[in-house]
Amino acid sequence: MINIFLMLALVVFVVTYWRWHDVMRQYWQHKYADQNLSEQDKLILLKYMPIYRNMTDNDREKLENHIVWFLGEKRVLGRDGLKVNRAMALLIAADACLLVLNSLWPLYPNVKEVLLYPSSYYAPQQSRDAAGLVNYHTSVRQGESWPGGTLVLSWDNVIEGHRLPEDGHNLVFHEFAHQLDQQTGQTNGTPQLHSQAMYQQWGKVFTRAYSNLKSHVAYGMHHVMHSYGATNEAEFFAVLTETFIEKPFELKQYDPELFTLLTDYYQFDPRNWYRR
Repeated sequence: MINIFLMLALVVFVVTYWRWHDVMRQYWQHKYADQNLSEQDKLILLKYMPIYRNMTDNDREKLENHIVWFLGEKRVLGRDGLKVNRAMALLIAADACLLVLNSLWPLYPNVKEVLLYPSSYYAPQQSRDAAGLVNYHTSVRQGESWPGGTLVLSWDNVIEGHRLPEDGHNLVFHEFAHQLDQQTGQTNGTPQLHSQAMYQQWGKVFTRAYSNLKSHVAYGMHHVMHSYGATNEAEFFAVLTETFIEKPFELKQYDPELFTLLTDYYQFDPRNWYRR
């Protein structure tokens, strides 16, 4: 009898382990079944998020459901005396969830909390010179994305991203793109992709586009993306994500193959959210 009980327990454990996301998804669907954004929440999004205003009803509903889940599962905490209100957390969640609009829960499984500063903040930093000496100093930052599950954002820069929705700069898009990149266990500009064929295509197109940006920045040539994307592959992916969502027509014209690669990965075409 004991052996039978142990065998049944082992079977349940194995099935639960392999189907854990499915089990949790059913739990979340039950937990959030009756929870929706309030009319006040929607008015805030309509006022401050132009993309939300231009979405189809279907996309808007998906985004709203994701926001409910995100705010229920992640913490948004103020720093340096900043008190985070509902509207602030709502806008951060909306931008973060936009990147994963067509994904299933859990969204950003590694993210546990978002730390929100009033404005740019000082962060400790260390560097090593050619002689091997380690130098300790501080740097001014607008945001960070840590592999351990914490994001750091500056509220001034978050709201600036909404004030100028087509300038190619959005701090939340940028830092959460880093989180997508880090889901593979590395930060190298290649997120988890949908197939082996897509990895091959990504390697070819992404490498070519990154090399082009570095050359264009070095020689002062025209480029659609911010020059910070030439820093390394990880920053290129984050800056590319900002450009893809906020300047989709320009990116499409500048590099059609790269634009198609991003639509295949994110599974949406942001041109549908801009009225031209």
